[in-house]
Amino acid sequence: MISENNRIEFKEKLTDELEREVVAFLNSREGGYIYLGISASGQVKGIRNSDEVQLKIKDRLKNNIQPSCLGLFDIVSEDLEGQEIIKIIIAAGLEKPYFLRKFGMSPKGSFMRVGSATEPLNQRQIEDFFSKRIRNSISKIKSNKQELSFEQLKIYYEERGLKLNKNYAQNLELLTEDGQFNYVAYLLSDVNGNSIKLAIYNGIDRVDLVENNEYGYCSLIKATKQVLDKLAVENKISTKITSKERENRPVWDSIAIREAVINAIIHNDYTNEVPPKFEIFDDRIEITSNGGLPAGINKKEFFEGISIPRNKELMRIFKDLDMVEQLGSGIPRILRIYPKNIFNISENYIRMSFPKEISDSKPNNDGGVIGGAIGGAIGGVVEELTARQLEVLKAIHENNRITYKALSESFGIAESAVSKHIDTLKEKGVLKREGGTRGFWRLINPDNN
Repeated sequence: MISENNRIEFKEKLTDELEREVVAFLNSREGGYIYLGISASGQVKGIRNSDEVQLKIKDRLKNNIQPSCLGLFDIVSEDLEGQEIIKIIIAAGLEKPYFLRKFGMSPKGSFMRVGSATEPLNQRQIEDFFSKRIRNSISKIKSNKQELSFEQLKIYYEERGLKLNKNYAQNLELLTEDGQFNYVAYLLSDVNGNSIKLAIYNGIDRVDLVENNEYGYCSLIKATKQVLDKLAVENKISTKITSKERENRPVWDSIAIREAVINAIIHNDYTNEVPPKFEIFDDRIEITSNGGLPAGINKKEFFEGISIPRNKELMRIFKDLDMVEQLGSGIPRILRIYPKNIFNISENYIRMSFPKEISDSKPNNDGGVIGGAIGGAIGGVVEELTARQLEVLKAIHENNRITYKALSESFGIAESAVSKHIDTLKEKGVLKREGGTRGFWRLINPDNN
């Protein structure tokens, strides 16, 4: 059982001290986790009306903390010892000091995590943080173009069952302090000058360019989806000849590539107007994000999944649209499949180089299989599934008698969330239960039906 430390805080229930604890983690070097439903001694108590409590938490953190921490926290429910608890994931912020709105930037409103305790900042610490505050973020850069429209963004929100009201520009932090559209708004607008390039080369260098695609001049969300769609197509072109037939199979793990694309786009440094780029060679795919590691994080912390979002406004919107699952989950998910040496990190960029590997299965850190094996089992539907749904299928592929509870514990999510993923997989015709509660799971390939 985990215990309280400099990155973990237990709360038996939602109290008035929540914002104080969140501020302390925002002001810390690494961020942290707050677990609601666990006593200070580590005894699991559970939380009733979890959905209602999560809404209250989001509303309080949104309204009671300055600068805005939207995009810097995530709220998820988990099942622990048969009880539902709430985990709040908090990333370290770049605009320190964070403080309680009602007390302002003062020792009464500003806090820091010291060991397993939350302590107030003194005035000197506050002034030191403020002097180092990063101001040149895309939320503070005024868009050169102020006549912007966001019909594409509204459509994507509506597809998720969400509706943007008349105050959406302010709520999504698309405005500067003086009420002008900022560079975040420009990137998300229907028409802009931002373009993401995806190049394909013949050979292993950049000499023979055979295809040069540009995805952009539109909402960054739309451009991201276009890049993902193109890479999904390119990820199906490799052929393996077996004793019986020729088989088409993915050459890269689809989950890892999706995470890499999303990370590169969200965490790219757009302040110099250089977008991320994607390049496919005969032996690899390279994904390059402009800007090195964010201030305050080193390589070890980066690989551990410690998150300091460079563009928290983009992170928040990508999360709203279910394109990001949890803060800090992207890099660890990539490292389940590929080694750390695929990363080249410099002061000016982060480059991921994924080698082409054609095999019946790809080993992960647990010795399981993913990608080719799952793709072969269920056919073309694999590209329609989310990363979590593919992980559920992988677990079932390894143990076709695995229970909802075991899946819940494995992924750290509630059994109700597991049930929703299972229902989706059944609806898509790729999973079937044989023999009732004492039976087993069977993966189905719809292409063969």
